Amino acid sequence: MKNKTTSLKSIVKYLNNKDEDGGFWLPNIQRAFVWKEEQICKLYDSIMREYPISSLLVWKTVSPISTRKFIDNYKIKYENELSGFINQTDEKKKNLVLDGQQRLQSLYIGLMGSYEGKELYFDTTSNHDDIKEEIRYRFAFLEQSKVTFPWVKVKDIVYGPKNWNLAFKNVVAGYKNDWNPAYEEIVKNNIASIVQIFTSDEGISYQEIDSTENDGLYTDNDIVEIFIRANSGGTLLGKSDLLFALLAANWDKAITAIEDLLDDLNRNGFDFTRDFVLKTCLTLLDKYARYDVDKFRDQSVLQGIEENWDRISNSIKVVCDYLRSRTFIRTDKALPSYLILIPIIYGVYKYKVDINQVPKLNEYLIRVSLVGAYGSRPDQLIDASVKAIQNKKDIVVEELYEVIRQQQRPLEITGEKLMQISYGSKNIHLLFNLWYESFEYTPVFYNNVPQTDHIFPRSILEKVKILNPETNRKVMKYTESQRNQLANCMLLTRKENGASEKWDTSPEEWFKDKTSDYLDLHLIPRDPALWTLDNYDRFIEERKKLILNKFRYLISQDTTI
Repeated sequence: MKNKTTSLKSIVKYLNNKDEDGGFWLPNIQRAFVWKEEQICKLYDSIMREYPISSLLVWKTVSPISTRKFIDNYKIKYENELSGFINQTDEKKKNLVLDGQQRLQSLYIGLMGSYEGKELYFDTTSNHDDIKEEIRYRFAFLEQSKVTFPWVKVKDIVYGPKNWNLAFKNVVAGYKNDWNPAYEEIVKNNIASIVQIFTSDEGISYQEIDSTENDGLYTDNDIVEIFIRANSGGTLLGKSDLLFALLAANWDKAITAIEDLLDDLNRNGFDFTRDFVLKTCLTLLDKYARYDVDKFRDQSVLQGIEENWDRISNSIKVVCDYLRSRTFIRTDKALPSYLILIPIIYGVYKYKVDINQVPKLNEYLIRVSLVGAYGSRPDQLIDASVKAIQNKKDIVVEELYEVIRQQQRPLEITGEKLMQISYGSKNIHLLFNLWYESFEYTPVFYNNVPQTDHIFPRSILEKVKILNPETNRKVMKYTESQRNQLANCMLLTRKENGASEKWDTSPEEWFKDKTSDYLDLHLIPRDPALWTLDNYDRFIEERKKLILNKFRYLISQDTTI
């Protein structure tokens, strides 16, 4: 292993450049770039303060391993769309970055590209002696049309004249009428620092694992192991990322295959993740749900996922389609845990169960979601539910309920528990999906998603005061929980809840010209006298009755479900 150093300016030229000793690329075992604007700017601040930014780890090889390009003009959507950056596999010399992607990608974006269309700028008056903040050198991604003194594009300095004095003159000329001579000394110092720091041959170091000189020195599996050990100490790399690294290293189409599946699943309002897909794969191959790196080191598991991918992905899609069509769970907001689906997917995959013919399956999925049965130790429940399906070679809802009871998890929904759902609750959209079956929960534009609204606006309820006899001071009559309770919530379209519509309108004003169908849809008591602020408590009691009556089919009458 060789230790090398080079300038920050030079290493960026290695990225995606075959003419620079084969170039630096990303192996497909690498996860997506995940740093945000603030993290990139903080890296540049660290560089300017000459803080250590850690060494990189690079593997030089001619092995025909699938690689990806670094992204210059970055967009957040690329976190889930990496297939467009994959290179053709070849046996030419290349350098694969095993550790350091986030730093190199940040340098590349700042010096050669953009972030969501904005380029990186530097406040040339940064680093006053009296700065006490965490960030001393201010960097920001800005739109060029909005830039004025003292901001200057970073790439213009780094790739400008090597002589800092000439670089300073270029900066001043660029400011034109915005230049302020009072800042001349600090701007000179900052320009000189950037030129020196980014062109210094000691700017960044990297360790090079060279397999081109000895083909047998490191196997592909050795490199995967090195990658895992190098990355497992980081806080942003989870176990599912490591498992995916092993899968992608053995199946070069893994990234594209999983991306395509997630695109299909999530196009209608869901938010399935790679993490969910991997856990499902383990379960379907009878390897149990718990994540374990050793499982993905098992060639039979890796081979099983690749060979059975079409069946696996189709089974997931079948259950997702059932979810939307038969349960009215049509959005990510209405599904507290995706894990409840894995045993059902197992039944479809293993025994070709026609879930449209499984009695009470829709009620099972809704009830288990509402009570939060998968809220803790989900892997145990997944495995036990799969065992019940194996015993019957079928999906039998009563058997799945029994599994939940045996694990002493909640199943019963009482009227009191139902009414505990409130504004901001993770279950309120699940209930609303059942309640408002006619609403379009997945419009084309996200900003048009239906919104939970307070019938009696909070701003109105907060003005109602009563005297506290202990302090002899006036306090709000209605607590936050009383203002946010389910009986004071309804679902409105984005347009209805806008500033020119409902907004803070009182119910007596809002409901006065509404039709009977509208009132029935929202379960509003018909008596207009109840729509006044003076009768808020009576309104709540009457609306609770209407809500409980609508959902009486879900409320447990006994413990047998």
